[in-house]
Parts: sequence; structure tokens; C-alpha cells
Amino acid sequence: MTNLLFAVTGADHWTLKDGSKHPTGFWAEELVESHRTFTDAGWNVTVATPGGVKPTVDQGSLAVDANGGDQAKVDDQKAYLEKIDSILSSPQKLEDQKASDFDVVFVPGGHGPMEDLAVSKEFGALVVDFLDSDKVVSAVCHAPAALLPATRTDGSWAFSGYDVTGFTNEEETQAGLADKAPWLLETRLRDGGGSFSSGEAWGPHIVVDRTVYTGQNPASTKPLAERLVADLG
Repeated sequence: MTNLLFAVTGADHWTLKDGSKHPTGFWAEELVESHRTFTDAGWNVTVATPGGVKPTVDQGSLAVDANGGDQAKVDDQKAYLEKIDSILSSPQKLEDQKASDFDVVFVPGGHGPMEDLAVSKEFGALVVDFLDSDKVVSAVCHAPAALLPATRTDGSWAFSGYDVTGFTNEEETQAGLADKAPWLLETRLRDGGGSFSSGEAWGPHIVVDRTVYTGQNPASTKPLAERLVADLG
């Protein structure tokens, strides 16, 4: 059985460059579609957050407009979140997890990871352990921000030279937050030495390089999770 560490942001806001707090958390589609795909495949999924706090859903992700005007899709997401509420209400502490206990680490997005996981030295060290053990590291949309603190003792970024993707500057601009953001994910991934690629804005796009699997945006979540399941068996 494949053991997966499902690392979810514990943040309920994103601090913008003017110091204001933008309400956020995890993006519903990204958590729902990935978690459901992994559990349906029979994987053992351990949900963990910083400090073991209950993660917060970004209410904006449950708006009909954010889901292509599809009310049924929103209803499905809400129903699934209610179904796994007991799991989300009692997550493990991310700080207590060890790479040796898992085959994969997966991080769903939302702006939350930009606030906490992106600056977590503890999570960065854990990700390096996964990478150096030839275990799969995967993140979607804004969650590749969680890979940024994965630095080596010489200060270099562990993912420098890897092909990656994530939420693009174009998409952040279209979402209306680029001008307010303290930093942009695509820019940081490029500056860190990542070979960044993107597909059409809001369309599914996944990138696989060795044991690193990344997805560009919410629409990439299910294809990314399905690719992981197909590749890992």
C-alpha cells in the first residue's frame, strides 16, 4: 500500500504587501479532488498541518463563479468536505512527520501555503528528506511555494534545475491579486533556479521531473493526482 503524507496549510489568511490580511486557506477543489483520488486508489493518506491545527477552506473556492458556474461541482465539494470533516478536524502535526514513514508527500494549494509552508524551515527540511530518499514530492497551484524553504546546508535550493510548474503570474494577475502580492510564485520558482513551464491560463498542466510532480492550477489537480496513482501503482 502506498503511504502518502497529505500536507495541508494551517493558515487562514495571506499577508499582502500593504500588511493587510487576505482571507484564504486551502482551495476546495485541490484538496477534494486529490484526497478523493488517493483514497479511492486505496492509498493510506495521513493528513497533517503545521501544529496540527484544523485547516481552513478558502470560502472563495466554494463560490460558483470560481467553479465555472457549476453549482453541482460546488455541492460535491461541500459534501466531500463534510464527509471528511472528522479527518480534517484532527490532523497530525506536520512537524512530527518523517519521510521514512511515507512514499509520497502531496501539498494542495490555495494561498495558504504562501503564508506558512513557504517559510517553514521544518517543512523544508522534511521535503529535502523526501527528495534525497528518491521519494515523490508533489504540489499543485500555489502549493509549490511549500518547496521554497527546501534548502541545503550551503544555502542552495534543493529543486534548482528541476522542471516545475505552479500558479502563474498571468493567472495571479487575472485573479486580481498580483499587484497586492508580497511576491509571486512563478517569479520565486524561476529565481530559485527552477525550470518553470506553464500551459494555457486556468487549463490543466502538469510537469514531472524525476520524483517531482507539480500542477499549475486547480484544473490540474485531478490529472496530477491520477498521474501519481498511475505511476506509483
